[in-house]
Amino acid sequence: MAVATAVRAGFEIDAAALEAWLSEHVDGFAGPLTIEQFSGGQSNPTFKLTTPGTQYVLRRKPLGVLLSGAHAVDREARVIQALAAAGIPVPRVRALCTDETVIGSWFYVMDLVEGRIFWDGGFPGVDPAERAALQDSMGGTLAAIHALSPEQVGLGDYGRHGGYLERQVARWSRQYREDEAAGRTADMDFLVEWLPAHLPADGDTRVVHGDYRVDNIIFHPTQPRVIAVLDWELSTLGDPVTDFAYNLMMYRVPSSVPWGLADRDLAALGLPDEAAYTAAYCRRTGRTELPELGTHLAFNLFRLAAIIHGIKGRMIRGTAASADAGEMVARMDLLAAIGRSIAEATGR
Repeated sequence: MAVATAVRAGFEIDAAALEAWLSEHVDGFAGPLTIEQFSGGQSNPTFKLTTPGTQYVLRRKPLGVLLSGAHAVDREARVIQALAAAGIPVPRVRALCTDETVIGSWFYVMDLVEGRIFWDGGFPGVDPAERAALQDSMGGTLAAIHALSPEQVGLGDYGRHGGYLERQVARWSRQYREDEAAGRTADMDFLVEWLPAHLPADGDTRVVHGDYRVDNIIFHPTQPRVIAVLDWELSTLGDPVTDFAYNLMMYRVPSSVPWGLADRDLAALGLPDEAAYTAAYCRRTGRTELPELGTHLAFNLFRLAAIIHGIKGRMIRGTAASADAGEMVARMDLLAAIGRSIAEATGR
């Protein structure tokens, strides 16, 4: 499970103000309220709220100067509510606050889902026979998200239709360039130039999670199935192949990145290889192939490195949300290098 500890310096919340707001806006809320901070939440600080009868999770925008369009907790709350109504396993959102005067920034509150969170992609402590089922449930849940029509779940206006990858490349390239405090690297500069010249044709438009990996998923306490998908900050409408490729990165990065599988003995772990995992996704989504998958993978490695580049900038400015920010920043160069190697191997 994610660890909740004392709220770190610089992330304090006015407990009395929050408790008063929750009493007015969350059905059944009854204090007194105890606030702790989760160790994760690289982008949006995430807190555990405990009362005598219930536990909640609060996600808020970070304090300080923010990049335009980032940390949109209102979008997170909206997509979670829409997908819950469509039967996708997500937490129940209780309330959204867009009044900065309450605790200093926008936030939303959802139920705490009890289950297993695996920070290690090898599913440590789990019987090998169960690992394949856990992995399969992860892939199956993403396929179920991608099977939904945005219009049918009330998200037809959640993002633009078409041009997804072009806009994403432009967005993350711009954020990388604008955050001068975090500096520049040769591999990132290469990808900034390479990606716009090698964009695949537009694919389908679906709801995309944007950060779908094992540590953003809660599994049932005893059964090998997903019960909640977390961290929807990067969600929008886009190409599901790009979204799947983000999840597939686990097969391309080493175990020095906790969810990485590239240097692990998959057969000994009881996990499917990349080809089998991809084939299962294609079968569930009615696809026969995933065209230009290498380009989608290179983009996702670039984007993840760009996100970490932003974390590095916030760490330098003293506003990084996570206690693990330094450890994450140390992986940025590795991810960019892998992305560049995949791009160069495409032969395009």
